[in-house]
Amino acid sequence: MARQLISSGTVWEKKYGYSRAVKVGNMVFVAGTTAVDDNGEIVGIDDMYKQTAFIYRKIGKALQQAGANMTNIVRIRTFITDMGRYEEVLKSQGEVFENIRPAATLIEVSALIDERLLVEIEVDAVIE
Repeated sequence: MARQLISSGTVWEKKYGYSRAVKVGNMVFVAGTTAVDDNGEIVGIDDMYKQTAFIYRKIGKALQQAGANMTNIVRIRTFITDMGRYEEVLKSQGEVFENIRPAATLIEVSALIDERLLVEIEVDAVIE
């Protein structure tokens, strides 16, 4: 099976040896994605809802490069730094996935790579 590496073009992908997403056959695996824009700036400082919404747009772009879209997502793993604020994240998730309803996991972590990042999301998709 062919393996397609999908890059967002950041310096970190090559430097740290990962891809934004990997497509194998009809499956797409999107790496942990945070609210960092193309200029390296964090979007939605201290706002889990804004970070989550931005992350889903960023994931959508990676899926599009793989020939998929948000409706192909079958699994979501969300990592947040404060479980007390989970509703901010799930509100944004619900707006995107209300009718898609993939399997989802929400996990609290002690920190992400930058203290200003509050949310990191990875997804798996299957192209039908």
